[in-house]
Amino acid sequence: MADEKKHYMTLEGKEKLEKELEFLKTERRKEVVERIKVARSFGDLSENSEYDAAKDEQAFVEARIVQLEKMIRDSVIIEDNKDQSDNVSIGKTVKFKELPDGDEETYIIVGSAEADPFEGKISNDSPMAKSLFGKKPGDKVSVQTPGGEISVVILEVK
Repeated sequence: MADEKKHYMTLEGKEKLEKELEFLKTERRKEVVERIKVARSFGDLSENSEYDAAKDEQAFVEARIVQLEKMIRDSVIIEDNKDQSDNVSIGKTVKFKELPDGDEETYIIVGSAEADPFEGKISNDSPMAKSLFGKKPGDKVSVQTPGGEISVVILEVK
């Protein structure tokens, strides 16, 4: 078997996944089973779109449960203050300035399981994070993004 992919996350991120898993197992499963029962009562299953939709939803819920269980099982908790250096690494907050326009952005580098750019969290697998890893304040970095290459200078790492 190939090496299992580790899922880096904060303790908060792991707890969020555990809550979602518990919800899916205890409440969502029951709701879907009830929808299937109701759809079955409509008769002929071969032309029953309600039944098909409920079965599709059941498959989605079960797949998500398996995915969450695997992510939680293979999780590696990012510990605060483990790395005291000012080098960019997972779990650190990085403030940088885009060149030449000077737009400043701040992100926390987290595992892919809890990445949310709108909340200021980028995945350690993203092109930006991969380019910034190991760098420190004052370093100029070129980042290959889907929109083209950009240059940034790191202002702060904490």
